[in-house]
Amino acid sequence: MNGADRPSPSLLRQQSDWLAPARARLLRRAGIARRRCVLDLCCGSGAVTEELARRSGGTAVALDRSRAALAAGRESLGCAMSVCGRAERLPFAEATFDLVFCQFAFLWLDAAAVIREVRRVLTPGGVLAAIEPDYGGMIEYPAEIATAALWRIGLTRAGANPCVGRNLPPLLAAEGFRVRVDLLDRLMQPSPVRFELLAGLPLSDDERAALEQIRRTDATLVDSRRVVHLPLFLVTAEVA
Repeated sequence: MNGADRPSPSLLRQQSDWLAPARARLLRRAGIARRRCVLDLCCGSGAVTEELARRSGGTAVALDRSRAALAAGRESLGCAMSVCGRAERLPFAEATFDLVFCQFAFLWLDAAAVIREVRRVLTPGGVLAAIEPDYGGMIEYPAEIATAALWRIGLTRAGANPCVGRNLPPLLAAEGFRVRVDLLDRLMQPSPVRFELLAGLPLSDDERAALEQIRRTDATLVDSRRVVHLPLFLVTAEVA
């Protein structure tokens, strides 16, 4: 997704808030409290950069390829250093960071190329911590509110990999990382923001009409009558 068609900073912040429980668990596992130089990879407008700096007690660097996103998030970035650059060619020296974090970023990237770059800039013992979705495994009930097919169509048209979660572990292992993967093990309250994010993808007129019908149906259901689960891969990959 390029800078022109990425979701608004407010939508990305709402998405980040929804991911907060998964992120807290992942960062604890990555030992963030003892990390001293952290890269917020594909940070967008910096929704979590300040959190990374605060929890690590060290230096946080925010990287994104969109100057507009970095400018929009200047307040969120706080005192963190912001760098405009591409994840596939990181503008940093070898062994610069002891933690690289990203969420819903590999979804949009050349995962193999980015993993090689992350491996290069991590110190020995450094960790990549990533939260990535797998839209190929969505669980939705009742059938009238199912959006999985629309997500896969829209993401693929936009140039993303909707099943990136399952692809990451073997790619990381091939680059010599010691990989641990957890799946989010509880149902989270579905966020209404999901419809706005989905509507921002390239859908046909018929697909948009179907999405609007699903949205209306979803609004009539109480929480206890629906199940919406997007598998989230919580990945920690350590440099040996």
